Amino acid sequence: MTDFLAALLLGIIEGITEFLPISSTGHLLIAERWLGHRSDLFNIAIQAGAILAVVLIYRERLWQLADSFLHPGKAQPVHGQPPRDYAIKLAVAFGVTAVLGVIVKKLGFELPEEVAPVAWALVIGAVWMVVAEQLAAKRALTLGERATITWTVAILVGVAQVVAGVFPGTSRSASTIFVALLFGVTDRKAATEFAFLVGIPTMFAATGYELLDVARDGGLAGEDWGSLAVAFVASALTAFAAVKWLLRYIQTHTFTVFAVYRVILGVALLLLVPAR
Repeated sequence: MTDFLAALLLGIIEGITEFLPISSTGHLLIAERWLGHRSDLFNIAIQAGAILAVVLIYRERLWQLADSFLHPGKAQPVHGQPPRDYAIKLAVAFGVTAVLGVIVKKLGFELPEEVAPVAWALVIGAVWMVVAEQLAAKRALTLGERATITWTVAILVGVAQVVAGVFPGTSRSASTIFVALLFGVTDRKAATEFAFLVGIPTMFAATGYELLDVARDGGLAGEDWGSLAVAFVASALTAFAAVKWLLRYIQTHTFTVFAVYRVILGVALLLLVPAR
């Protein structure tokens, strides 16, 4: 397989899996076993492509939140709450992630590259998804649809992002969406939107931090910029399509199909892929 094609496939994998609740880190760790390990800069680039796609999808919401601080009298509610409150809760969730993320970094934590932890995280995460959605469905029947993001949900979503970063295979989107569903939000669309929006500053900050790290270590030299550009574009385009599809899908379907996929993939990894 050519380097160009391998880069293209990795970009597509990142774009599809970054915001679906199936773990992009887990898929990339596995894909690199066959497609070759890439540079840190390459991984930063394809993640940036996926972030860009979500910014474009939520550009109107992002402008609404920003404009609510400039023209508060004209602000329209966001899922039944003032947009400035919603924006502040996004900031709190990001702040919690940032503080805990720095602590984790200072402790010297590094992502494991073994398959087993990823596989078990996929399976355990699938159980978590089913339980969370069942509980949310029961609450919706008794209490009605709830789309309001509480302070508790905002804080726990921030914690969930760090947990997902520590355990590859957990999935950042799955962790945050289902924390929201477990702790009061019964509207799948509202939970998903908050998870994706808080992911924008989180992923931009992580990408910027990693990019500075790479630059300091001289990692910008010798990069195959053609392959990197192709992977970036592939990631952005496929992420855009994947998120658009997911937002339509969850309006009429549960997340059960993703839980089933995670179990099948996790078991297959444990049985078929060498431990290292």
